[in-house]
Amino acid sequence: MIVFYFSGTGNSRFIAERFSRAAGAACLSVEEAADFDALIAQEDTVGFCYPVYGSCVPRPMREFVLTHGRALANKRIVILSTQLVFSGDGAHALCAFLPGGKSDVVYAEHFNMPNNIANFSLFAVKNGRQNRTRLVKATRKAERAADEVLRGRIRRRGFHWLSILIGKSQSMLWPLVEKRAANDVRISADCTRCGLCARICPMQNLTEGENGIEQGGKCAVCYRCVNACPERAITTLIHRKPKKQYLGISEETVRLSR
Repeated sequence: MIVFYFSGTGNSRFIAERFSRAAGAACLSVEEAADFDALIAQEDTVGFCYPVYGSCVPRPMREFVLTHGRALANKRIVILSTQLVFSGDGAHALCAFLPGGKSDVVYAEHFNMPNNIANFSLFAVKNGRQNRTRLVKATRKAERAADEVLRGRIRRRGFHWLSILIGKSQSMLWPLVEKRAANDVRISADCTRCGLCARICPMQNLTEGENGIEQGGKCAVCYRCVNACPERAITTLIHRKPKKQYLGISEETVRLSR
């Protein structure tokens, strides 16, 4: 088995690595430089792990699956999706891009993870030990999922018609939101032009120009730059300077979650 993940700020990477370690599987980011088709060809089972955005699959993962669709044909598929609260059919949403649709999916699971939307007042941002309980539960769930996949257990979370219906209530709106946000990155006067946002953007949407940071209309709304900017000078979709940034999952928190 091999697992591919896209992770904006570290939550999906955490799940992908915990699952892969327990399952004895290779684990790679879709952002890495690799011969993905060759890697897929060597395995019978391919896993995908990604965060859910409005009950939809983020653009980097969508593009990865579509690009390697031919290699993925007739593979057993495992889907692990991370979410803040409840997505309905977050894992099922990937089926729209798989060559075999849902027919090849042998396992799908949802994982509740810490909030990384740093400037949305409805949900508080927590870091370090504050996330311990949630990460302990997520770790146990990832390890259980790995065990069930290895034993041949079939579980397809989010595939029930009611889950799909609930998901549709969110996913109907997300494509419009994503389209609007694609070219809506804003940089405040606090920017020091350190270039960090351009270096870490998964879509290569941001570049350093003569007049500062410029955008290319490809923002995936992953919030990586919003949480990483040392001056909190960058926003996307929600244009409110974050009072507190999500710092991801530290090594200390990883130790606490074991």
